[in-house]
Amino acid sequence: MVQRFASLTATVVAFSISASSAQEWKSGVEWQEPPVVTPGETNNAPPSDATVLFDGTSLEAWEGGDKWLIQDGVAIPRQTQIVSKQHFGDMQLHVEWSAPTEIRGEGQGRGNSGIFLMNLYEVQVLDSYENKTYFDGQAASIYKQTPPMANAMRKPGEWNYYDI
Repeated sequence: MVQRFASLTATVVAFSISASSAQEWKSGVEWQEPPVVTPGETNNAPPSDATVLFDGTSLEAWEGGDKWLIQDGVAIPRQTQIVSKQHFGDMQLHVEWSAPTEIRGEGQGRGNSGIFLMNLYEVQVLDSYENKTYFDGQAASIYKQTPPMANAMRKPGEWNYYDI
């Protein structure tokens, strides 16, 4: 009986050693090799695979962009909206924006705008700095759907960043 147990143990140990050494660490899914993307040379430069929609000099990539003003590398909105001429599906979007330095209005009437994604969602752009409004309508909310995790709004005139 002792001998049978010893040989059974030796067989189980030998089987588990051979099974673990045969593992190839593959998921069973065939993946394409990811492309090489070169980071920007400076912290504010885009990576090599980025589609730049505004470079500080031109809004040619936007419908309605000719109605906005560009001053000191900044796009200043007018009464019209702008819509990218190119359509995107799966994407990462980096946006830099600032609320007006002159504070006017309160709640939703204070620097209100938005980033509309794929005609489905609006990421709220609003001066939420010391400005009470409904939670799913403040800066960084998915408008009327999900409030932001925190109100990280900077003072009017300071730059805010979204990576969507």
